[in-house]
Order: sequence, then structure tokens, then C-alpha cells
Amino acid sequence: MKTPLAAALVLAALAAPALAGDPAAGENEFKKCKACHSVIAPDGTAIQKGGKTGPNLYGVIGRAVGSDPDFKYGDGILAVAATGAVWDEASLAAYVQDPSKWLEEKAGDPSLKSKMSFKLATGGEDVAAYLASVK
Repeated sequence: MKTPLAAALVLAALAAPALAGDPAAGENEFKKCKACHSVIAPDGTAIQKGGKTGPNLYGVIGRAVGSDPDFKYGDGILAVAATGAVWDEASLAAYVQDPSKWLEEKAGDPSLKSKMSFKLATGGEDVAAYLASVK
């Protein structure tokens, strides 16, 4: 009886995505994101000053997708938000690599496009780890 349970646990662990992002590298990589995004704490402390074209990314890891009340999201991200999705490091890393592809996969609609035109080909795991560390 113990063998099937152990085998199931091993398989589950192997199937889980392995993210080994580096928060320090992500802080540096975030410079590419600052043209559109900032990281501003609820008390107004600017952790990363940046643009307002995109939503504030403070506390994004663990937050419901499309839930920043101060940002007007596009239809694509709102479709994913309607599924109850929550940002974790893996989903954010995948999103920044190809936002429209991620939206299509998560919402199941190839017509959905992201308002975010920038793609972060590498370093998404690091940026996600950095944003997870900002609290």
C-alpha cells in the first residue's frame, strides 16, 4: 500500500514546474519592465518607480489575475480573471514570455490578445521571484 502512494508523490513532484528564479537578478531584469510598470506599496512607498501603462505589480504574486482596482484591463486578461486564476511565480514567468499566447492557453480563445506588447524572452523566472520577494 505504501508503494503506490510513494510512487504517486514522486510523480507529482516530478510533474510540478521547477522554478528557480533569482530575486536579485530579477530586480535587475525589472529595469525592462519599468517603462510600463511600477512597484508601489499600499502606503505609497515607491519600491520601483515606473510607468503607469501597466498595473502596479506590488503584491502581484498571490493576487487574483486582473484585480488591481486602479487599472483598466483588456478583454484577454479579464477572460482569464473570470476563471478565478491567481498569479503565482510560474504563471507570471510564462505570461511575460508571451502574453498573448498565455492568454489564449488560459482562456481557450485564440482571438484574445494582450495589451502587453513586450515579451521577456529570458529572465521571467527571475522577475517573478523578485516580485514574490517584494512585500
